[in-house]
Amino acid sequence: MTHTVLVTGVSRHIGARVASVLAADPDISRVIGVDTVPPLSLTRDGGISLGRIEFVRVDLRSPDIAQVIAAADIDTVVHMSLVSAPSGSGGRAAMKEHNVIGTMQLLGACQRSATVRRVVVRSTTAVYGSSPRDPAVFTEDLEPHDGPSHGYAKDAVEIEGYVRGFARRRPDVTVSLLRFANFMGPGVDSPLTRYFTQPVLPTVLGFDPRLQFVHEDDAVEVLRRMATEDHPGTFNVAGAGVLLLSQCARRAGRPSLPLLSPAFKMLGNAARRIGLVEYSPEQLRLMSHGRAVDTGRLEAELGWKPKFTTGAAFDDFLRSRGLHPFGGVPS
Repeated sequence: MTHTVLVTGVSRHIGARVASVLAADPDISRVIGVDTVPPLSLTRDGGISLGRIEFVRVDLRSPDIAQVIAAADIDTVVHMSLVSAPSGSGGRAAMKEHNVIGTMQLLGACQRSATVRRVVVRSTTAVYGSSPRDPAVFTEDLEPHDGPSHGYAKDAVEIEGYVRGFARRRPDVTVSLLRFANFMGPGVDSPLTRYFTQPVLPTVLGFDPRLQFVHEDDAVEVLRRMATEDHPGTFNVAGAGVLLLSQCARRAGRPSLPLLSPAFKMLGNAARRIGLVEYSPEQLRLMSHGRAVDTGRLEAELGWKPKFTTGAAFDDFLRSRGLHPFGGVPS
């Protein structure tokens, strides 16, 4: 039974939603949310009530997290604190420290804890990379031809290695590793959602990649289940089906601008410098080769499947931004 839950990354939208859902569960006695900044803006603007969540300001890179876990007799940890794009202040180095060193400190604290019984870690399907030699659909056991070598995806690969090491050292702890497709929905603000709200969508000439999304509601439900039930293992999480980038552009009512790969890269670098849209090297590869994953393992384990398909998740996001295809309402 879950009694006391620690949720990291509660100042961001999905983390706050997960903490809020868990705090509303009468079987859970305490929910402690940690982050480097308070999640106040989420309660004002995002409509997420923090309710009885106890917020503790902790930088995961510091050893303080061990004291929080020990003092509160935490039995379940939900690690949501992965940063997918560098901040303007710290840049890529600070992002890597937060993601990798922060996770190492958290897992070290969990390893030393006598009370932790369940650890749920948010990862990403970006660990599979994007390559022209990839299989049509990735299952959890397939290795990528060209693993990611940059940014958030490379951090996630390193984090997964530490999580597997932790699971070996603490076989008594249930460890669930969730590889999410790109989050999509009304409350999601990410490099990809910002990309689709541009007036014109730059694309890589000669490529029309397959994309997969997971609706934020489904992501929160998966995390809730994993935090309150024992489901050890690694699971892909995505809405059914795929969308081609060209289909996304049509649904969004946005003209696309095909560019040669070097020009797309140059545009991305310029956009990043002036703080517009993050076109990281991994995003460039995704926009060239795409990625699709199989979610059969998750559905079999939970006896449940996401309510939103990839297409429905994207349409819900479009409606929330007032975006419509040429000539009508998203289908």
